[in-house]
Amino acid sequence: MPAEQLAELSDLFVVAAVLLYVFAMVGFAMELAFGRFRRGKAVAVKQPVAVGAAGGAEASDASGVAGPPDAEEAGAPSRGAAMAGTVALALAGLGWAANLTAIVTRGLAVDRWPWGNMYEFVVAICFAAVSAFLGTQLRHNVRFLGGFVMVTAALGLGLAVKVFYTAAGPVVPALNSYWIAIHVTAAIIASGLLTLAGVAGVLYLIRGDGLSRLPAREDLERVAHRAIVFAFPLWTFAVIAGALWADRAWGRYWGWDPKEVWSFITWVAYAAYLHARVTAGWRGRAATTVQLVAFACLLFNLIGVNIFISGLHSYADV
Repeated sequence: MPAEQLAELSDLFVVAAVLLYVFAMVGFAMELAFGRFRRGKAVAVKQPVAVGAAGGAEASDASGVAGPPDAEEAGAPSRGAAMAGTVALALAGLGWAANLTAIVTRGLAVDRWPWGNMYEFVVAICFAAVSAFLGTQLRHNVRFLGGFVMVTAALGLGLAVKVFYTAAGPVVPALNSYWIAIHVTAAIIASGLLTLAGVAGVLYLIRGDGLSRLPAREDLERVAHRAIVFAFPLWTFAVIAGALWADRAWGRYWGWDPKEVWSFITWVAYAAYLHARVTAGWRGRAATTVQLVAFACLLFNLIGVNIFISGLHSYADV
C-alpha cells in the first residue's frame, strides 16, 4: 500500500479510536452512575447507652463508632449497570486496537519510529495510558477508573488531531537514530503509567467521605502508588538514555536545555513522592498532593515545553 494511503488510514484509525473511547466512557459512566455506592471514611455515630445492670463493659460497647451502611444497604448494582461496564470494557479494547493500528500504519507510512513529532507523541501516550489501564484490569478490578481514563485518552487524541496534527513525513536529522526507539519509547510507557496515576490522584481529591459512587480513597491511592512504582524506573532510564543520545547527537550529556531541565524536575518530583511515602510514611491527601504536583510537571514537560519554550528539543511542529 502506498505511503499516502497508509497515512490516511492511520488518520482514520485515530478518529475511530476517539469514537470508541467516547462510547466506552459513556458505558463506564453508566456503570458508575447506576452501580453500587462505595464506602468512604467511617463516620462516628453516637449510640444511646443503657444505664443499669448491664455494666460498664456493655455500656462501652454500646457507645462505640458505627461506620456507614454496608454496600448491600446502600443499594446493589443493577444488572444493566454491570452489563454497561462489560460492554464499555470491550469498547475500550477495540479503541486500544484502533489506537495501536493508527500507530503502526503511521510508522509504515513514514518508514520510521512513529513518534518524531508532537502529534505522534501524544497519540502514543494516549495508547500507553489505555494500555496501562487495561493491563491493570487484567490483574485487578479497576473498572471504576475506566470512564476517567477513557475521557483522558479521547481528549488527548482530540487535542492531537485538532492542535498538534502534522502530516506524515520525514523528521529532523537529530531524530534519525535508533535512540528514538530506546529513549522515547521508555518515556512514552512511563508517561502512560503516570497518567493513570494522575487520574487516580485527581479522583482521590474529588472523593468525599461517606458513601459515594466513586471508589474508596484507599483503592485510588493504591492504584496510583503501584503505577508510579512501575513508571519511576522507566522514567529514570528515559532520562539516562536521553543523556546518552544527547552526547551522541550534540557532543555533551547535559546542556541545561529546557526539555532536559524539566525531565529532571519531573524525576525529582516523583522521587520526592516515593521518598515521602517510604521514609516519612506520608499517606492520603499529603502524598496525593505531591503526586499531582509531579504529574503537573510531567504534563508541562511533555506538552508545555515543546509549545512555549524553544530549545534543542523544539521539534513539535506546532
